[in-house]
Amino acid sequence: MALTREVVATVPTGSEAVARRPKGVRLSRTVRILVLGGIVVLLLVEHTFWEPDTLMVVLVVSGAVLGMTRQMLVRFAPLMAALIVFDAMRGWADKINTSVHFLPQLDVDKWLFHGTVPTVWLQAHLWRGHVSWYDFVFFGLYLMHFLLPVIVSLVLWRWRPRFFWPFEWAIVGTTLAGVITFAMYPAAPPWMAAQKNLLGGSFVRISGEVAKAMGVKNFSAVDAAVSPNNVAAVPSLHAAFPLIACVFLIVAFGWKRAGWTAIYPLVMWFGVVYLGEHYVFDVILGIMYALAGCWVSLKLYERYLAWSGRAVVIGAVRSRVAAVAVRLRPGNAT
Repeated sequence: MALTREVVATVPTGSEAVARRPKGVRLSRTVRILVLGGIVVLLLVEHTFWEPDTLMVVLVVSGAVLGMTRQMLVRFAPLMAALIVFDAMRGWADKINTSVHFLPQLDVDKWLFHGTVPTVWLQAHLWRGHVSWYDFVFFGLYLMHFLLPVIVSLVLWRWRPRFFWPFEWAIVGTTLAGVITFAMYPAAPPWMAAQKNLLGGSFVRISGEVAKAMGVKNFSAVDAAVSPNNVAAVPSLHAAFPLIACVFLIVAFGWKRAGWTAIYPLVMWFGVVYLGEHYVFDVILGIMYALAGCWVSLKLYERYLAWSGRAVVIGAVRSRVAAVAVRLRPGNAT
């Protein structure tokens, strides 16, 4: 999925790819770090989780501190709009189609694992009856669902700007494809199936236990933040986003420098199944959506760059022809 050298060479890099900072009051680096750090600390202390609207506020404030408000809004508007649409699903998606599917994804998991439900098996071997350190790890990564695309976008914008827009397109396209699928095929996650005694074994919604251990009294608010629609399980966007991030970081920085990021999607896939938030089937479908989103966005971007390159050449040729024509006019002949 790598872009060709010829196409990539047409993309401006370095100072050419970053707009000049608008003139105004320049804050020192120390003040900027203190302000941005204060925002993060405040959100963590107040147990305000990284919902799209919260992230939008943070981006606007950060842009103002850095003197880049306009650039932030222009570049992150499509991404934040897609995440906000996904977040707004709690109000309408589950009402479009009230026929919730409980058994198909469960039956696929049983077929894949010879009658065993992976979530039940993992909890039987890893859940100790109390929260362990790895439960915090899995739940912490689960909460980074909305935050991760923003972090990767900032990294690409700063160090590999030519991959910024393809990454945005992949996230936005995959999210919209997921939203359409959620509306057409409402699917219950394992924890909801467990409430109907469909899993055939003991089950604990570990996410709730970890939230309690973190001092979060109202877990339903956290659940609404990271899972706006309880029946939006197929495909798993929690599985898709980390893979998209990993693919673009490796494409942008190379396997030697960014290959270690493959750990993140692997841990996330394992974690969402263990926590009982998704079936393996949901994860597999999320992976397929992510790979399709990456491939389409990179191909479209490559074609866009090729078209832009041809447009530049055609424009230069036309300018040269026009200049020659002016010189050949009778009144201008020398």
